[in-house]
Amino acid sequence: MAVSRLNSVIAALDAGRHVFASFASADPAAAVEFSTAGYDAVVFETEHKPWDALALRDSLQYLLNRRQIFEAGGLAPAVTPLVRIPVNGAEKAQWQAKQALDLGAYGIVWPHITSVDEAYNAVAACRYPRMPDDPRYEPAGLRGDGPNAAARYWGVPNGEYYARSDVWPLDPDGEILVAIMIEDQRGIENLPDILDRVPGIGLVLPGEGDLSQELGVPRQYGHPLVMESKRRILEVCAERGVAVGHPHVSADNAKQVLDDGYRFLMSAPVRSYPALELGRTLTGDT
Repeated sequence: MAVSRLNSVIAALDAGRHVFASFASADPAAAVEFSTAGYDAVVFETEHKPWDALALRDSLQYLLNRRQIFEAGGLAPAVTPLVRIPVNGAEKAQWQAKQALDLGAYGIVWPHITSVDEAYNAVAACRYPRMPDDPRYEPAGLRGDGPNAAARYWGVPNGEYYARSDVWPLDPDGEILVAIMIEDQRGIENLPDILDRVPGIGLVLPGEGDLSQELGVPRQYGHPLVMESKRRILEVCAERGVAVGHPHVSADNAKQVLDDGYRFLMSAPVRSYPALELGRTLTGDT
């Protein structure tokens, strides 16, 4: 079987296309639902949900759909799994990024990145070490060596996993996506330096919730202060060719989000109960 790009999110971003994604708990039942939901990617959420490596391992496995892989004729999963880890950038908890990658995740979302140093750590933690004379030495890799489970999940031998598990776009053929979240004014002010001085950041996500909290308008995502902060992030990233994601896409704002230039679109699935609602209407038992 010919092996092409394994990370479909990177393939889409590299080609200038849009990616449709959503957050999900690291729970096998949620993974099964997302495996056929039509999303390009799922971000398993462990920042505001428990960090449970065993549940994450099981969720990655349940996300795989053998029929989809067979019909696609390649090893890339239909839904690419990413993981948002719990730690703020200043905490530099490399071990959680390492464990998520060692389980087979194709990328890490780092919350609350505010400085060049924190962004450097985010990329370095997702890379294996290499010799200083390597042309792509920086950011110097810090990831510990334990590829067996990840290589099995990707469907490649260990040696091939080593070759392909570098971060993109630092390595044009890399299959690991490093996404950073900018969630306060300090992060926005430092974003030009972050992107100019830290190669390997493939996606920037504004943290609307925390931005709005800092600005004194909690959860008012359409407030002019929040919109201005997001506009600044979009401008900085557009100048440097870095994709920007939107974490709260809905039917009401989807067109505006696309017009603004966001390319990684996160929308929450909506459950509906039509029979229940109709039954209550017909019976009057509300």
